Amino acid sequence: MIEHWCTIKIFFSAGESSGDQHAANLFTELRTQRPSLIGVGMGSVKMAEAGIELCYDSSKISVIGVAEVLGRYIEIRRVLKAMQNALLHEQPDLLICVDYKEFNYQLAKFAKKHGIKVLFYVSPQVWAWRRDRVKKYGAVIDMMAVIFPFESAYYEAENVPVRYVGHPSIDKVIPKLSKQDALATFNLNSDVPVVGLVAGSRVNEIKRLLPIMLSAAQQLKMRFPTCQFILPQADSISDELIGFYLNMADIDVRVIKHQQYDVMQCCDVIMTCSGTATLEIALMNIPMVICYKLNALTYWLGRYLVKTRFIGLPNIIFGEGIVRELIQHDATPENLANEVSRLLSNPSAAQMQRENLNIVREKLGQGGGIQTMAKLVFEMLPE
Repeated sequence: MIEHWCTIKIFFSAGESSGDQHAANLFTELRTQRPSLIGVGMGSVKMAEAGIELCYDSSKISVIGVAEVLGRYIEIRRVLKAMQNALLHEQPDLLICVDYKEFNYQLAKFAKKHGIKVLFYVSPQVWAWRRDRVKKYGAVIDMMAVIFPFESAYYEAENVPVRYVGHPSIDKVIPKLSKQDALATFNLNSDVPVVGLVAGSRVNEIKRLLPIMLSAAQQLKMRFPTCQFILPQADSISDELIGFYLNMADIDVRVIKHQQYDVMQCCDVIMTCSGTATLEIALMNIPMVICYKLNALTYWLGRYLVKTRFIGLPNIIFGEGIVRELIQHDATPENLANEVSRLLSNPSAAQMQRENLNIVREKLGQGGGIQTMAKLVFEMLPE
């Protein structure tokens, strides 16, 4: 009984690869200040490595899009019920919901109903669509931690408790090797172009985007015969899935695990999916082109609901289309190869994008996001 009162327990809920990493980084920081903390919840490899006891591996339900969610609806509902039961069993001092918006909204609502304090980390994109969700989320949380400076105003306008903590990627996106050492490690020639393929961390992203990127790479190889290609493989993606598509493509692509930032810094241009990856590439100051395809139903619903001009985070933060976005029907190998060719053959265009990406970095602030977030967590925990 004495141990129960002395030990603080945090329940984490992360359903995406990026959320898994954010939660792991946060728990690691919390543990440096209070080693006795206990972490449990839903997540994946990174959270487990950080010492959080997993109730469920979230990589099994990591999907994006209306149609994809409907296809996994029964499984997602089953996992939600299991996490609700786990909350009641664990009785944590704090529930930290990391992104994974609709699932975590339902979990937060349940926690609030049962007297468990809720901190939501990484705001739903209320500035892009369904701004009425601000009140909806405000009713089920005790604090919203936002990672972009412009997000706070949406919550403050509705008197929802909010704290800008900074974007965690600012401190996280740091290569372990120098560029020259990375090029040597990956057996890349620094005198000829290197093109990166960042196809995503979800299975459905790989299935939709990697074949397009590989076809674009084949076209680029004809235009730039010495061009080299490299792919940082996400932890959530199996060797079998990557191998399946590489075996069908008549192109040599180096696949590297666990060193994504070292891989990125080697690249002259990167073909990337939408999402956190675009911001990480921006922070590395590497020219890029964004390629994305969704299920047809999800895409058409998105066109109706989404109120922002862009999907790429660098463009959203900058306020203009500084990076080319090839979405849905525009996401073709030809269009992708043409934009990469433009950036490779036109140094002034590549330099202009680099200068704009520097402005994106400046807009995000000085960093220290994980430390600021940890401070907020401790404010919400019992003394």
